[in-house]
Amino acid sequence: MSPDKFQLIQVVFSFMAVMFLLMMGGWVTTTWLRMKHGYPLDGARGRSVYPKKDDETVERVKLLSQENAQLRAEIGSMKDRLIVVERIVTDSGSLLSHEIDRLRSPAN
Repeated sequence: MSPDKFQLIQVVFSFMAVMFLLMMGGWVTTTWLRMKHGYPLDGARGRSVYPKKDDETVERVKLLSQENAQLRAEIGSMKDRLIVVERIVTDSGSLLSHEIDRLRSPAN
C-alpha cells in the first residue's frame, strides 16, 4: 500500500469519526431538549414513548390534585390573615385601641 493511499484512508476515516461524534452529540442534545421541555421521546420505529398510565398512577394524580387544591385554599386564608396582621402592626396604637374599644361597646 502506498503512503498516499494510506494517508487518504486516514483522512477519510478521521472525517467519518468526527461526523459520527457530531451526529451522536446532536442526538444527545435533541433528546435532552425534548426531555427538558416535556416533548415525547421517540421509541422504536419512530413511535412516541409516553409514560404508562395505570390505575395506580391515575389515582395518585387525583389525590395530588385534591391535596394541591386544599393547600391553595389554605394559602389563600393565610394571606387574608396576614393582611389583617400587617394592618394591625402598621396602624398607630391610638387607632388600634379606638377600634378595640368600638368593638367592645354594645351595638346601638
